[in-house]
Amino acid sequence: MAFHHISVLLKESVDALKIRPDGVYADGTLGGGGHSAMVCGNLSEQGTLIGIDRDTVALQAAGERLRGFECKKHLVHRNFFEIKDILAELGIDGLDGAILDLGVSSPQLDDAQRGFSYHQTARLDMRMDRDAGLDAWQVVNTYEESHLADIIFRYGEERYARRIAAAIVETRKKKPIETTTELSDVIKNAFPPAQRYGDKHPAKRTFQAIRIEVNQELEGLDTAVRDFVQVLNKGGRLAIITFHSLEDRIVKNVFADLAKGCECPKDFPVCVCGKQPQVKLITRKPVIAGKEELQDNNRAHSAKLRVIEKL
Repeated sequence: MAFHHISVLLKESVDALKIRPDGVYADGTLGGGGHSAMVCGNLSEQGTLIGIDRDTVALQAAGERLRGFECKKHLVHRNFFEIKDILAELGIDGLDGAILDLGVSSPQLDDAQRGFSYHQTARLDMRMDRDAGLDAWQVVNTYEESHLADIIFRYGEERYARRIAAAIVETRKKKPIETTTELSDVIKNAFPPAQRYGDKHPAKRTFQAIRIEVNQELEGLDTAVRDFVQVLNKGGRLAIITFHSLEDRIVKNVFADLAKGCECPKDFPVCVCGKQPQVKLITRKPVIAGKEELQDNNRAHSAKLRVIEKL
């Protein structure tokens, strides 16, 4: 299917980077190239864009979208967690700005074959990188019950995690759970009858949890954010868009930690720790989508943008 994705908080995030025409900028979650296209539109021939994505379909689509821009472009099939290695391999010393749009892109959700959606029947997959070894089928059919329950509770913040894990294990004793809709039915039936119908689908949180586990979305995010700050040039900015409370909490806490200076007890007459802030907070409260964007793009409802600047 065609890779068509509506970028969330597009203008707000790119404007926040304060792009220099000859600067070097990274889009760590390239997707269909929406944010990158706006970045490239602000760059001259001397400017550079580094687009990173784990999804080869996204890279191909973004490559087509960015073809007409005059800036230098490097499109890389990697995880943005590897930003230091990527820059070293490209021979680039630092970045003047970077943007990360976390979460799953609309085409990945909408393409039934990718196995992300509980609304469409497909083999359990959920891999952003189709070359990755771990998929949703393995998580659902091979993880121990206690491990499953922990993942569903921790990554999905699901109150019925133990019931769901027990139901999955009981079902797979008879035969493996093969498809997204089979799993969705198991989850729904694990809920108390009165809780099976409402505004949110019963499987939503569990599918989110399994997707995060498959793609290791939170494992190492703290370190990755710090790595991006380290490779920023002085005055460079990092803009991160999150879509659920778990990843937003990590980003918020890392930004706050890096913006904090002296940690000495308040009753010390002088600082002895010597700690200096590495960044300043550009957004003390997250930027959220406006009414017009919310009407046009349902995915924008949970989006939060946070921005920092390297000191």
